Amino acid sequence: MHLNRREMLKLGAVSAAALSLGGAEAAALSEEVLASLVASHDEALGALMERQVRDPESPWRGAAPDSHELYTAHSAANILHHCAGAYYHPLSAWHQSPDVLERMRLAAGFLERAQSEDGNIDLLTTNFNSPPDTAFVVHRVGTAANLARIHDDNEVVLLLRDFLRRAGGGMARGGIHTPNHRWVLCAALAQVNELFPERAIVDRIDEWLAEGIDIDEEGQYIERSTGTYNGHVNRALVVMATKLNRPELLEPVRANLDAMTYLVHPNGEVVTEISSRQDARQRRDMGDYWFALRYMAIHDNNGQYAAMLAPLEPRRIELPALLEYPEILEPLPAPQPLPDTFTRDYPLSEMTRIRKGRLSAVLMRGRQSPRLVMHAGEAVVEGIRFASAYFGRGEFLPREVEQRPGGLHFRQELSGQYFQPLSGTDLVPITRENWGLSRPRRETSEECAMVYEAGIRETQNGFEVRIAASGTDTVPLAIEIALRPGGTLEGVAAAPGVANGFLLREGYATYTVGNDVLRIGPGKAEHAYTQVRGASGRLSGMSLYLTGYTPFEHTFSIEIG
Repeated sequence: MHLNRREMLKLGAVSAAALSLGGAEAAALSEEVLASLVASHDEALGALMERQVRDPESPWRGAAPDSHELYTAHSAANILHHCAGAYYHPLSAWHQSPDVLERMRLAAGFLERAQSEDGNIDLLTTNFNSPPDTAFVVHRVGTAANLARIHDDNEVVLLLRDFLRRAGGGMARGGIHTPNHRWVLCAALAQVNELFPERAIVDRIDEWLAEGIDIDEEGQYIERSTGTYNGHVNRALVVMATKLNRPELLEPVRANLDAMTYLVHPNGEVVTEISSRQDARQRRDMGDYWFALRYMAIHDNNGQYAAMLAPLEPRRIELPALLEYPEILEPLPAPQPLPDTFTRDYPLSEMTRIRKGRLSAVLMRGRQSPRLVMHAGEAVVEGIRFASAYFGRGEFLPREVEQRPGGLHFRQELSGQYFQPLSGTDLVPITRENWGLSRPRRETSEECAMVYEAGIRETQNGFEVRIAASGTDTVPLAIEIALRPGGTLEGVAAAPGVANGFLLREGYATYTVGNDVLRIGPGKAEHAYTQVRGASGRLSGMSLYLTGYTPFEHTFSIEIG
């Protein structure tokens, strides 16, 4: 038996145990996993329906409040997405439920009322009459409408038609804010075009695609948003490749997923230090990559993608996606191990990445303070940096980076001075407006120099860090070793006035989380001035400090205990 895509889509909606594709038997998700997934989806839908406003007199009817008690188009789209997943899946307790159909009507009505004349919606927390935020909403509404189309449910297609067509017009005319918005927008347009084909929509997609997909040689998109927007871009490109029949759009997805095989810590967390977006230095997993990972693991028979996918399932499986894309119900390839012993340099991202089994590290460089992030299982150093009290601007922000035998070397030179009175032709009354402009015209005196150096090299079980500062004497300096809270720190003294701040005066500290131990030292603490004026805020909720005065030089190690 040979099935076309439409027949595959219908079969995907009712298959609990198997798919028959091209005569070959292909096991879908197990019945047990699928039943559990549907039950979880039903539970989430029930919670959404409880919160959905049904009062016919309310301007918010059809939506649900978010954590800020705002009623948004995004909530109505989410209701539609969940409703459709349950309404069209035969294992759902809500299958073909009249109550669910009525909830979809309510949500659709809210969306139409929320649309601007241009066809767009608002993101109430920041963006208004926003084409890209309309696209994020269309991703979910479009899936709901497409599931209705697949199941020959013209009533629901018509229910969502006007909103989607107007949204398609707004997105086809509208602009964007950020690089990823281009592909988010194009994917939404591809969804609208699949339902209501229009040449102008495809032309607009081609306009954006003419700019080229922004994947670099390190496998990162412009924003390098490893924890959030990479996943959105990958999903958008897979959707476009599928709905527009353009398999070449899978190439950048493949490049990004290949890059990510080196950017996952052993506990499943993603390296986010390179991101230029809000996920920078935040704890993230591969959850936003779920759809692209499952699609590409099956499409490419790639066991490494399957390995990255495994920790996400069944938690991150999306029931509506299984119904819309039955391809992803096919068997996954056998997982293949990810790289776990390597040193890789990323010049564009200004990062060196190191794995030695359980030891997983990121060394950031460039114009930011060098940040050594080190995972030893669940014991994590979230960053190392230092600052001195040098004129209130003494945080180490290296200007020179050099690869030397055994490790990286960083250097920065600073100068501080005082300013003399204006005189002669430069003498003008000083006001608030011209004070800053007057400084370059003033002679300086009492000049003070400062030279910072830092070196980081690998050891057998971790890293050795050397920090030096000289040029102006008796300047207090503090090194911060930021530890992820949750463990037990021993061999330290409380830092006065700093919650969860500790001084390592001498010897070695141990930081223990479960069975994972880090050994840090030797210590040095000549004073307790840890919150140095002009330095950035603390990196985490638990900080270990080493302190001293210039001229300063100290070498310490962080190793698996």
